[in-house]
Amino acid sequence: MIIDGLNSASIAQAADVIAAAGLVGLPTETVYGLAADAANEAAVAKIFTAKGRPSEHPLIVHVANSLSASRFASEIPDFAQKLMDAFWPGPLTLILPRRPEIASAAAGGQNSVGLRCPSHPVALALLKACAARGIHGLAAPSANQFGRVSPTTAAHVQGEFGDDLLILNGGACSVGIESTIVDCSRGVPVLLRPGVLTTTQIEFACGQNLTSNSLSKEELLRQSTRRLEPDLIPLEAAPRASGMLESHYAPKAKLRLMDAKALQTALDILGTDAKHIAVYSRQQMHSASTTLIFRRMPEDAGLAAQQLFATLRELDQPDIKLIWVETPPEDSAWDGVLDRVTRAAA
Repeated sequence: MIIDGLNSASIAQAADVIAAAGLVGLPTETVYGLAADAANEAAVAKIFTAKGRPSEHPLIVHVANSLSASRFASEIPDFAQKLMDAFWPGPLTLILPRRPEIASAAAGGQNSVGLRCPSHPVALALLKACAARGIHGLAAPSANQFGRVSPTTAAHVQGEFGDDLLILNGGACSVGIESTIVDCSRGVPVLLRPGVLTTTQIEFACGQNLTSNSLSKEELLRQSTRRLEPDLIPLEAAPRASGMLESHYAPKAKLRLMDAKALQTALDILGTDAKHIAVYSRQQMHSASTTLIFRRMPEDAGLAAQQLFATLRELDQPDIKLIWVETPPEDSAWDGVLDRVTRAAA
């Protein structure tokens, strides 16, 4: 059931569901989340069951502020505090050492925990209402079936989980892809997942160089068949984090990445036989097929991120078997989009 997230009665209703160990569809500025009390293991287990997500895959815990973060983190290094001060509320998740007595299930059993303070007013209102009920953090992974395209509207969430789930409607997400994740548990800031925040922004805010913990951009562009596990930091030192699987964010149709020239060449070769294909590209493509579905990708990286998941959902129609996407530019502003479409194509 979708209810108005801007209504105070709706917030109270959702907070009551959370307090009763239930699940709520929650809007954030990045994507919609499937929220539960992060400190309640039975409630967190419902998230894993509903999503079909393995229980060892950690969830991000959403908090109202850095004070609430200290309820889950046993230590907040100075550079992590600087990142909080610069980007919270906002699309940044920090991996921090976890207090052993709390959120073990949400953390996937790890001794670290991912924390984020969202900027969406509905999310902040629910966090405040939950805090009044003694709940100081919400575990909230993306509100979709595990590995599939993330939701950016309340209707997307309802399409995933049906009418029984209470969903706070906060409109379309303004950012559109998941948060940047920086590991702050190893003494230096390590990028685990790119988002809309650039490396330059993060380094300027924390005063330290950002170490990459994922595959290089060149390896991403080659769509390496290796799992996207740490290759620059020893595997045993790296915490697991959301969105780190090689295959993720995937539509039901097969997604393939191509540069504009290769994409146009493929359409020319197929001619009128270019059936059951959807194309998402910055360049205008030409095809002799009358059944080809084409959507134009924005030239602006921020707009492309905002529209990415909604567009993939729109193109992922029952009669579409292939979605061809033009490879994003080799520009740091596009790293988050590149990461998502590369994993969707894996």
